[in-house]
Amino acid sequence: MAASFFQASVVKIGLLAVLTGGPVATLRAALPTRATYLVLDDRVIDRAEQVQLKVGSAAKHPANPLFKEDRPWEVRFDNVYPNVVYNEQTKRYACWYSPFITDELTTHTPRDKRPTVPYHSTPTREMGLCYATSADGIHWEKPDLGVIDFNGSAKNNLVIRHSHGAGVYFDPQDKDPARRYKVFGGQQIAGQKRRFQVAFSADGIHWSDPLLCPEIGVEGDTHNNAIWAPDLGKYVGITRRWLAGQRLVMRSESPDFTRWTPAVEVMRGDAESQTYAMPIFRYGDVYLGLVMMINLKSDRVQCELAWSPDTVLWQRIDPGHALIANSTKAGDYDWGCIYAGTGPVITNDEIRLYYGASNGPHTNWRDGFLALATVRPDRFAGYAASKEPGSIVTQPVIVTGTELLVNVEAPAGEIGVEVMDEWGAPLEAFSGREIVGRSGVDEIHLAMRWKNRADLSDLKGRAVRFKFKLRNAKLYSFQFR
Repeated sequence: MAASFFQASVVKIGLLAVLTGGPVATLRAALPTRATYLVLDDRVIDRAEQVQLKVGSAAKHPANPLFKEDRPWEVRFDNVYPNVVYNEQTKRYACWYSPFITDELTTHTPRDKRPTVPYHSTPTREMGLCYATSADGIHWEKPDLGVIDFNGSAKNNLVIRHSHGAGVYFDPQDKDPARRYKVFGGQQIAGQKRRFQVAFSADGIHWSDPLLCPEIGVEGDTHNNAIWAPDLGKYVGITRRWLAGQRLVMRSESPDFTRWTPAVEVMRGDAESQTYAMPIFRYGDVYLGLVMMINLKSDRVQCELAWSPDTVLWQRIDPGHALIANSTKAGDYDWGCIYAGTGPVITNDEIRLYYGASNGPHTNWRDGFLALATVRPDRFAGYAASKEPGSIVTQPVIVTGTELLVNVEAPAGEIGVEVMDEWGAPLEAFSGREIVGRSGVDEIHLAMRWKNRADLSDLKGRAVRFKFKLRNAKLYSFQFR
C-alpha cells in the first residue's frame, strides 16, 4: 500500500491540529456509546470527502420464488404484503400475507384473453389475510385452519376477511398474551367506505373482532405497519394518504395500540416516482424504512431505503437505487414489482428480507409470489469511494474496547484508519505512516492495526475521532471489541 494514501501532514494552530487543507473539526460531546456505529446515521459522521452514501445490495435466494397463487381463494396476490416472524420458542417461521380472495375481473377473464382485456380494480373485490408456516423460511406450508368460511368451507388458511394491507406485528413486550400479535390495517367491506382497524391475537390465527380507529383519518390503502418504538415509549404506525394524485407516507402513534393520533405526512416522492408503502423497523440505534417507489411511467415498483433517528424525520438513502433490485428480464417473477414485507428476520449471519414479487406492472395482469433476499449484517447502506481516495471523519466516540472492528467491502480496494483526538488532531501513534492499511478485504468484523500499537488499549475510555480512508471500498459500520 502506498504510504501517501495514509500519511497525513499536520499543522499546529494553537491548541488545534487539523489536516492540511481540511476544515477545523467542531468540538462536540462524544456520542452515546453504542454496540455498533452505522455510518448511514448522520449523527455519527462529522464530515465526508470524496465518498457517497450508497445503498447496499440484497442477494436473492436461489429458491425464489418461495410460493405462489395456488389456492381457490388466492385469486390475485397483487402486492402480497408479507409479514414474516420467526418464533424463537417454536423454531418456526410464520407469514401473514394479503391476496385478493375475490376479484371478478380475474376470475372471469381466461389467461388467453388477458392480453386484449385491460386490467382494472372492481369495487366488490375483497382482500383477506392468509397464514403460512415454515421450518426453514424457504419451504412453506399453507395449512387448513378451519377458522374462516370461504364459499361455504373453512378448509383454508384464511385468518381475517375484509382486511386491506394488514400489517402483522409480533409484540413480545406486551404483557397481555391475548395481545401478543397485532394487526394494523385497513378494513374494506363492499358498499362501504374503507376504514382503519386494529385487531389482537394470542397465536396469530384466532383474531379478536376488529376495533375501528377513525381518528387516524386515512383509509389505509397500502401495506400498513406498526411497531413499538422503545425510545419513544409508544407504538408508531405507518400508512398512506392520497393528496392531489400524490401518494404520501403518513405516521400515527399510540400509547396502547388502540388510541391513535391523526396521521401526518413524513415522506413523499415526486410526480413521477411516488412513495407506495414503507414498512419500518428498528435496527441498532436507528429506524429503517423499506420504501416502495412506484414509477408512474414504467408502472413498476422497486424497494429503496430510508432512515430516521426518531420515526418522525425520514431521509431517503441513495434515491433511485434499489436495495432489492428488480429483475432485468421482462416476465421474470420479480421484474414488475417488489413489495418488501414487515419485520426482517435478523440472525448473526444475515438479515432476511421477505418480499412480495410480481412478473408484471402494477396496474396490469400479473402473477404474484413470495420471495426472499438477504443482506449481510449492517450492510443496508455505506459510504463508498471510487479509485480516487475518499475519507470519513466521525464525531467523537468513547473507546469502549481494545480493538476497532470495521464492516468493509473492498475486495479490490483498500481501507486505513487514522485516530484523532476529540478536536480532530491526529494522534502520533495512530496516524500517518503508523497506519496499517488493509487491501482485498470483504469482512464484517475486520480488526484494524497500527505499526507500533497492536490495539486501542492505550485509548480505552477516551473520546476520539476516526478518519476512515477508502479507495475502491465501501464502509458500513464500526464497533469496538
